[in-house]
Amino acid sequence: MGLFSQFCGSAEAQTAGPEVRLAQAASPDGPPPRKRPPARLRVTPYYTPDGVYPRYNPGPDAVRECNATYVQEYRPSGTVIVPHMSCYWRRG
Repeated sequence: MGLFSQFCGSAEAQTAGPEVRLAQAASPDGPPPRKRPPARLRVTPYYTPDGVYPRYNPGPDAVRECNATYVQEYRPSGTVIVPHMSCYWRRG
């Protein structure tokens, strides 16, 4: 029982004595630390997003040519025939 009496003995509150000093990060006579404002990033796109990717300017007199065909696709459920379109720009 004597072993536990030193841990559970008195229920008095322990207070810090006057000799306890607080630790300080900087000396009081030094300059105060500078606070930098948070970095701000300005995000501006190079073009107006309109859903066209990749962005390409074919010129003022360009014509778009498209070829539509049916191709076979091999799927786990079986082979199917689907429409396939390929387009390109040519000078007008």
